[in-house]
Amino acid sequence: MTASSARRRSRLWLYLPFILLAVAAAAWSGFWFMVQKRVVEAVDQALSREAQQGRDWNCAERSVTGFPFRIELRCSSLVLTSSRWGDAVRIQTGPAVAVGQVYTPGLVILQVTGPLQAKLPQERALDLAWTRLEASLAHENGQPQRLSLALAEPNAVLTIPGQPAESWKASAFEAHLRRNPSRPAAEQAVDVALSAKGSVLPALDALLGTNQPGDVAIEAVVTQTEAFRGGFNPETLEAWRTASGQVELTRLSSSKGPARVEAAGRFLIDETRRPAGQIQASLAGISQIAGLPIGGLMGGLGGLLGGRLSAQLPGAAPGLTALPPIVLREGRVFLGPIRLPVQPLAALY
Repeated sequence: MTASSARRRSRLWLYLPFILLAVAAAAWSGFWFMVQKRVVEAVDQALSREAQQGRDWNCAERSVTGFPFRIELRCSSLVLTSSRWGDAVRIQTGPAVAVGQVYTPGLVILQVTGPLQAKLPQERALDLAWTRLEASLAHENGQPQRLSLALAEPNAVLTIPGQPAESWKASAFEAHLRRNPSRPAAEQAVDVALSAKGSVLPALDALLGTNQPGDVAIEAVVTQTEAFRGGFNPETLEAWRTASGQVELTRLSSSKGPARVEAAGRFLIDETRRPAGQIQASLAGISQIAGLPIGGLMGGLGGLLGGRLSAQLPGAAPGLTALPPIVLREGRVFLGPIRLPVQPLAALY
């Protein structure tokens, strides 16, 4: 071996790591652009399917970026127009970005800038603002497995023609959904967990006679959820009703100043398309419900029911007093045998 050939060989080993790095970078770039193309095709197909279902999505100034390790789908605004409620529904938000890591394709993170403005049927309008909105979706083979949503400082106002506006705000709100792993597949059950911190709902304040902020935690199981694959509209609600879908409220825990409530129950939609069901609740620190003094009401009900008002809910915290069953029937709300003086429940669709 000559000296010149030896020098060339030594230089090859010197440059080989850089050559391999350049090849790897080129291969990764090709892979990323292939993934980007597939994402764009998948989004276009999903939008086409949605349009066939009567839901038109508009992602203004859509772009797909994020090289080298992320896929970022960005919209300068997001608009949904749907005709599935009869009257047109239009929902618009500010900028939105959906992010997925190339090495974890089964997880998508969504961030949306407010406010959300919605034009609803019967000339109703909803305005929802927040300081931060983040959501995550875990899916497997195209099937959603888990969805989480977190809102910081949500503030909602519902406007109904001819009626006072209804509002709700909180310091934080979270929602989590997942496929129930233990129920039979035929039940199509989904676990739902909702929580709100610092919640203020004037309608509830009037009902309970207190305006202090409250915390609420709800755990439930919804059955026959495949009915909602077509979205949330009268057709899917009717399909859910006829499939005997139910909401099983396994736990509701609420604290509002000195007031505390724990409840469990079951809900469905009756033949008149109104909410129906029964709630078993225990409470403490509440002086009235819908303007009726609790002391006198409990005493009267105790006499009617033979004094059977001392039992607690299973697992209820000590110090809570059980109420008679709260029953939703034919659009009316009953506390035991007494109909509460609240507005009749309207049909959902």
